[in-house]
Amino acid sequence: MQARLAGLHSSLEAARKLSADELAAQIKALGFECRHCGDCCTGEDNSVVIFPFEIRRIMAFTGWGWLETTEPPAEGEWDGQGNLHTLEWRVKKEKGSCRFFSEGSCRIYAARPFICSTYPFYLDSGFLRCSECRGLGARIEFAEAEKMASLIIERSKSEILEAIALLEMYEDFERGEQLSNGACIVHDSEGEHRISFDLIIPSISPQ
Repeated sequence: MQARLAGLHSSLEAARKLSADELAAQIKALGFECRHCGDCCTGEDNSVVIFPFEIRRIMAFTGWGWLETTEPPAEGEWDGQGNLHTLEWRVKKEKGSCRFFSEGSCRIYAARPFICSTYPFYLDSGFLRCSECRGLGARIEFAEAEKMASLIIERSKSEILEAIALLEMYEDFERGEQLSNGACIVHDSEGEHRISFDLIIPSISPQ
């Protein structure tokens, strides 16, 4: 655990030293313009990781509750009391797509998570990477590339800070088997959230 935390703190320091101008130059060379196609908002494989501070921002924007906005991932481990333990949150989906994507547009655009506002770009050990996207290769002005670069750096720092807080709050548990009287326990940067199975998606409810 201490080694993982030390590695995360080193990554945070490296992220704080990143140059937005250098990153912007890379983005400009790659080129990008959002086509508003919705490919990144739809599909069964679409899974948008979201952190507590982003959830609350969306809640304030929409007036919706926590579990109307987000849901736990379906993967996890069972403890000795029949509780399913899982990590972080995902933007809630409806019919295989983000529930905030409607009629070709994002209904929470002004409050969307970092992962959405920086798509298709992300940092991997300080290096710029790209997900598959129709908008790559399009012409982009340097000013827009700078804005994107700054968002990407802020996203990277936020992800590392969230990971550090999660590890510091995390308490390990004895592994067990699935039971009918357990609950879903989500571990995030704020600690543990216990949720009754009847309040969340059927795919992770006990059989």
